[in-house]
Amino acid sequence: MKSHVSARKGLALAVAATLSGGASFAQAQLEEVIVTAQKREQNTLEVPISIATMEGERFVSLFEGGADVRALSTRVPGLYVESSNGRVAPRFYIRGLGNIDFDLAASQPVNVVMDDVVKENVVLKSFPIFDIERVEVLRGPQGSLFGRNTTAGIVKFDSYKPTEEFTGRAKLDVGELGTVNFEAGLGGSLADNVQGRIAVLTQNRDDWIDNDFTGENDAIGEIEEQAIKGFLAWQPTERLDVLVGAHHRDLQGTSAIFRANVLTTGRDDFNNNYDRETVSFDGGGGNPQEYDNTGGQLRLDYDFGAVTLTSITAYEEADGFSRGDIDGGNLVFGPGFIPFPSDTQDDADVEQFTQEIRLTTNEADRLFWQVGLFYFDADLDVTTAPGFVDPTTVSHSNENWAIFGQIEYDLTDKWLLTVGGRYTDDDKELTAPLGPTVFVPVDVQVDDQEWSGNLSLAYRWNENTTVWGKVARGFRGPTIQGRDIAFFGDPSVADSETSVNWEIGFKSLFWDNRARINAAAFYYTVEDLQFSAVGGTGNLIQLVNADEGTGAGFEVDFEVAPNEFMEFSLGYAYVDTEIDDNNLLVAPCGSGQCTVTNPIVDVDGEPRVRVDGNPFPNAPESTLSFTASFRYPVGQGEIFAFTDWAWQGDTNIFLYESVEYQTEDQFEGGLRAGYRQTSGNYDWEVAGFCRNITDEENVQGGIDFNNNTAFDNEPRVCGGSVQVSF
Repeated sequence: MKSHVSARKGLALAVAATLSGGASFAQAQLEEVIVTAQKREQNTLEVPISIATMEGERFVSLFEGGADVRALSTRVPGLYVESSNGRVAPRFYIRGLGNIDFDLAASQPVNVVMDDVVKENVVLKSFPIFDIERVEVLRGPQGSLFGRNTTAGIVKFDSYKPTEEFTGRAKLDVGELGTVNFEAGLGGSLADNVQGRIAVLTQNRDDWIDNDFTGENDAIGEIEEQAIKGFLAWQPTERLDVLVGAHHRDLQGTSAIFRANVLTTGRDDFNNNYDRETVSFDGGGGNPQEYDNTGGQLRLDYDFGAVTLTSITAYEEADGFSRGDIDGGNLVFGPGFIPFPSDTQDDADVEQFTQEIRLTTNEADRLFWQVGLFYFDADLDVTTAPGFVDPTTVSHSNENWAIFGQIEYDLTDKWLLTVGGRYTDDDKELTAPLGPTVFVPVDVQVDDQEWSGNLSLAYRWNENTTVWGKVARGFRGPTIQGRDIAFFGDPSVADSETSVNWEIGFKSLFWDNRARINAAAFYYTVEDLQFSAVGGTGNLIQLVNADEGTGAGFEVDFEVAPNEFMEFSLGYAYVDTEIDDNNLLVAPCGSGQCTVTNPIVDVDGEPRVRVDGNPFPNAPESTLSFTASFRYPVGQGEIFAFTDWAWQGDTNIFLYESVEYQTEDQFEGGLRAGYRQTSGNYDWEVAGFCRNITDEENVQGGIDFNNNTAFDNEPRVCGGSVQVSF
C-alpha cells in the first residue's frame, strides 16, 4: 500500500546507554528534506523553487503560549503575517507582496493550501494549526500547478496522515493568563487496507485585560478555540487509494484590541497611553469574536500503470462575526482626543467548493509530467453593522476554472528543464440590495482570462548541490470591494495584476551532511499592482491599481549540526519594494494627527498623497530568524534547551508614509527547556517554556481615520508543558 507519510527532517541522533552508564552517539547529520511543492514527494534539493520548511520542535514551540497562525510571521525569512481581525482573517505577505485590506472579502496574492486544498477566503486561512507534519513556504509565483492568486507565493500545510503503524501523541501546555493548550493525535490500522487518524486541539486563555472606563477587571482577552480533524485511508484494490478527510473548528474569543492614541504625533513608538493590560472602551460589547468552520475532502488516486489519475474534491463552509471598539477608547476620558465613537461588527458566511483532476506520469527515466483541470466556486455574504445605521449585506460570488500542466525533463544527468503553464478564467460578481448614491440594487461583475507559468533550468553540481535559474509569471484576478456601501460609499474594482519574477538559486547539503544552505536572489515586476487604500476620513477601503511595482532582494536559509549535541538555524531575507506610478494618489490619515512625509496635493478640495516611490505596505525590508537546540544525554534520556528568535526591519504600515505608522527593529524570542526520555514503547517529555520571553511591546498595525490608534503583538506567556508519544 502507498504510504501517506513523507520523510521528516531532523537531527539523526542515536543514544545507547551502556551497562556502565556511558553513552555512544551516531555522527550528527541533517536528514534529507522531503517536500510536496510540485504536488509529489521530492527531495528539496531536486526542486528549483525557493522553499523554506518548518517542522518538529522549531514549529510546535511557537504555539505553546496559545498563539495562532500569525506566530509564523518572520519565523520564515521573507514571510510576514498580521491581522486587524484577531485570530480570524490573517493577512500573508511573501517577498513584500500582500494586501492590507481588512475586509472579509479581501483578495490576497499569497495562497494558503491545507492538505492539498486551497483556502481562498481569509476566514478559511485562519483554521487552527495542529497535528501538522510540515509547513512549506514557496516563495515567488507558483503559476502553473497552483495558479491565480499566487503572485507572491504559497504557504502549504500538511497534516499527519494515517499509517499502518499505531502511533499517538498528546501534549498539554499550561501558562500565564490562564493559558491552557491541549493537542492530541491518534492513528493506525483499523482493518485490512484501512487506516485512520484523528486529532484534536483546544486552546484557552482567560480574560486578562482591564477596562478602566467601565471599572471591570479582566474584562476582555479570552480565547476559547476547539478544533478536530480526521483522515481515513482505504485501498480497496491494489490500484486505487482513497483518502477521506474532515475537520471542524469552533472559536469563541476576543477580536483585535485597538488602543486609542497610543502613538504620539511625530513619533513612531508607543507612548504613555499604552498599557498592555488596560483599555478604555465604551463600545464594542467586549470585542467578541465567534466563528465556526466545517470542511471535508475526498481524494482518489488510481494507478493505471503508466499514469496515475488523481481527483481531489473539497467543500468548506464557515460563518461567524467579529465586533470591536474601533476608535479604541471613549469620548470623555480618551485616552487623548477622540472626535467620534466607532463601534462596528462584521459577519461572514462563507461557502467554497473545489475540484481538481490531475493526470500524472509515473516515474520515468528522464521525463515527468502532469496535466490537470481545476474548478473553484465560492459564495460569501458579508454583513457590516456600523452602529449608526442599519446593517448592510454585500454578496460576493466567484467562479474560476483552469487547465494546467508541467513537464520536468532531464536534458542530461546534470541538467533539468522544467516548463509549466496554466490558463485561468476568473469571474466575480458583487450584489447588494441598495447602493449608497442611487438607492437601487448594486450589481458589479468582472472577469478575466489569463495565463501564468514558469520556466526553470537546474544544474546538479553533485548529488547534494543544485543551482537553478527561473522565470515565473503570476496572475491575480480582478477584485471587487463592497464594504464601503455600508458607509455610503461606492464599491470599487481593481483590474487583474500580472507579475514576472526572475530568480537564481543555490541549494546544498555539505560538511558530511551536517550543514545545509538554501539561497536565492530575485527581481520581480508587477503590472497593474492591486492595492487597498485603507483609511481616510471615512475609514473606507478603495481598491486601486498602480501602474507597476518592483521588488528585488534575496533570502538565505542555513542549518548546521556541528556535533551530536547541537543544531542551529539562521535565516535572513531582504527585499526592496517600490511603487512606480506618479499618478497614484490616496487619502492621508483621516484623523489629521499623523505626520505624512509624502507630497500632498489638492484634488477637488480634498488632500491626497502621492505615493510614487514608496515601499509596499507591510513589506518588511529585512527579516531574520535564528534557532538553537542543545541536548545532552542523562540516563535513558536527555536534557534539552531550545531557543528561537525573530527580527523585523523597517516596515511601512500604509500606502502613504508617515512618521507614526512605520516600525523598525522589532523582535521576539522564545525559550523552552526540559527533559525527555524513551521508556519502552513510548516517549515522554516535561519542559518549561516562555513565549515573547522579553515581553516586547511591538506595534503590529494601525487605524488612522479617527485618532492615532494601533494594535500590538501577543503578550509574554510562560508556563510548563508535558508530552507523551508512542
